[in-house]
Amino acid sequence: MTGRREAAAAPGPRDGGRRTGEWRARAGWTAAAGAVLAAGLVAPGLVPAGAASPLGGALYTALLYTLLSAAAPRLGPWRAGAAALAVGWAVELFQLTGLPADLARHSRLARLVLGTTFDPADLLGYALGAAAATALHLLARRLARRER
Repeated sequence: MTGRREAAAAPGPRDGGRRTGEWRARAGWTAAAGAVLAAGLVAPGLVPAGAASPLGGALYTALLYTLLSAAAPRLGPWRAGAAALAVGWAVELFQLTGLPADLARHSRLARLVLGTTFDPADLLGYALGAAAATALHLLARRLARRER
């Protein structure tokens, strides 16, 4: 193969740099997801009972945010925040059907991912988590631009 097609198929310096940057971003977001997951499993047990549910919801949404950002690094903070919030709210509303509670009886993973019972306070926790994750991402971007 010669000519234009070959040149189009070979990655240029810009494409190679973009791919390298995306892999770094994915690795960073994956590490962040691990940290948020660990915090989500430990932190709610360390705070007063009234704060555990909103904190758990916020960390759940932050985990969704980091996973979405790892899967699609070019998604951007606002879209990642909106998507994480939408997924969190959808999961919470899905609990109204009773199906997550049935699944939780058979699977601990289903219990952790889907929860069991609807709690309107969780909706606020999800919103706080999405807002915090988005704000931290925007702040990190701003700081990274200053260092350039």
